[in-house]
Amino acid sequence: MKYISTRGKAPVLNFEEAMLTGLARDGGLYLPETLPQWSKDDIAALSGLGYEEAAYRIMRPFIGDAFTDAELQDIIARAYAGFGHAARAPLVQLDSNHFLLELFHGPTLAFKDFAMQLIGQLFEAALKRSGQRVTIVGATSGDTGSAAIEAFRGLDAVDVFILYPHGRVSEVQRRQMTTPSENNVHALAIDGHFDDAQARVKDMFNDFAFRDEVRLAGVNSINWARVLAQVVYYFTSAVSLGAPHRKVSFTVPTGNFGDVFAGYIARSMALPIDRLVVATNQNDILHRCLGTGEYRPDGVIPSISPSMDIQVSSNFERALFYAYGQDGAAVAQSMDALKEGGFTVSQGALQALREVFDSARTSEDETRRAIGRTYAQTGEVLCPHSAVAVDVATRLRDQATPMITLATAHPAKFPDAVEEAMGQRPELPPRMADLFDLPERISRVDNDLPAIETLIRERIAK
Repeated sequence: MKYISTRGKAPVLNFEEAMLTGLARDGGLYLPETLPQWSKDDIAALSGLGYEEAAYRIMRPFIGDAFTDAELQDIIARAYAGFGHAARAPLVQLDSNHFLLELFHGPTLAFKDFAMQLIGQLFEAALKRSGQRVTIVGATSGDTGSAAIEAFRGLDAVDVFILYPHGRVSEVQRRQMTTPSENNVHALAIDGHFDDAQARVKDMFNDFAFRDEVRLAGVNSINWARVLAQVVYYFTSAVSLGAPHRKVSFTVPTGNFGDVFAGYIARSMALPIDRLVVATNQNDILHRCLGTGEYRPDGVIPSISPSMDIQVSSNFERALFYAYGQDGAAVAQSMDALKEGGFTVSQGALQALREVFDSARTSEDETRRAIGRTYAQTGEVLCPHSAVAVDVATRLRDQATPMITLATAHPAKFPDAVEEAMGQRPELPPRMADLFDLPERISRVDNDLPAIETLIRERIAK
């Protein structure tokens, strides 16, 4: 299995190289050269399997010879051993033909754990084999950072630096990043919003002298291995509801487009997905783009669902690559135009996107009402991001087709918003009861590339 850049000018890599590289040197994102096609029998054979065995079967074709069968099985087993639910990603019924996929049973209570715990084990195995050391940098709107720090804390061959927007993540999210005491993990509070943090990470990757000096690697959803890990729960949940013998749809709370793009990959592998619904909060650039074809950021508005407060959705580039018939030059042209303020998706590419994706936005008040209504009707407590998706799914779903809505974080990560919406404060699981008692380590940094790079060099030297 070979991997190519969405912009068409970077070296072709194998899985391990693409994983350790993260962002392609032409600024693009890596994707498989071809996607494996699953038969109905292949999909049906997943029925009744444990999550780890299903993950192995789904991911194996993408790995090539980077890891042996035994190595990959061991990596997957270690990745999910710390999850708090035996099913890993259990389904809960909300209504007739409407199901919630709980993705918050991992170590940091967010869907990012499915990918980050796996990628941590993959990195450790690859680096131990090569004897190399890397510097991981990432940007987070809340959950990626805590999941990355949890996955890599204490590992010998990695230094981890996570940029998050100062004052724009929940207190639980912040403390999950700032309370680990291991010397190889660092939380950097950047002045600005998530798009600023994400832009500085991309700037570091495009500063080739710095990139090579510190052996930069990325674990944001620009990393293909992150997307691949998320493909798995689309298959397992769909099979639980009757795939491949009937279609299912998914609604996904969407910020950086990585999670819903994993659904696109599953669909492209022949999983019978009817619709992929992109649910946005008031930062609704993806909904506006799918409606009008115009992708033009107009400023980030802070919300009670902060992990979705994004205007530059990195993984949308991957969807554009397929919508443009894998024309890297067309994608590169759009990304260059984005730097100047935005771009217009061609009519043909927009039609290709609309054949797969629906979308809708949810206001702050609608989000709060969805939390209260869902609790009153079902007893299920939603985080604000999951509530955005439940609200959209309720409005857009076809009663005849099962709808699976992704619950992406535990409600206790956003206790203030949840308490305001339903009158009760969600509690952290017992294993995190001491989170507010632990000392924090925070480095405040300017939204300035040289300053960030200097800090990283100094921390590595120590």
